[in-house]
Amino acid sequence: MAHFAQIDGNNVVTQVVVINNNELLDNGVEREEKGVDFCKSVFGPDTIWKQTSYNKSFRKNYAGIGYTYLADLDAFVAPQPFPSWSLDVEAQWVAPIPMPNDGLAYTWNEANQSWVQVIDQGL
Repeated sequence: MAHFAQIDGNNVVTQVVVINNNELLDNGVEREEKGVDFCKSVFGPDTIWKQTSYNKSFRKNYAGIGYTYLADLDAFVAPQPFPSWSLDVEAQWVAPIPMPNDGLAYTWNEANQSWVQVIDQGL
């Protein structure tokens, strides 16, 4: 099965659909353009589609609703979790300070620009 993401005029993913691989075939070769044409035939000629990979073999991330397609990276990118975080070359958001790697659970505190240990409340 092939997965296609519909994107709006701001390159934000509005839906992801699954279509049969046969819809991508062009003389026995799978082509994204054939899948785009199929999606347009079903959802309308003015819709915009990009193929996405469930196993992340291309476009860096599997597209999700609310993700953005960045043409310069040819990647789908999750919404930015915090204003201070930046995008790396693999289209992943990274904190300005690496999270401690000590086996404990942490959460990001944007106001203090630091990682805060999550305390188990025993609930």
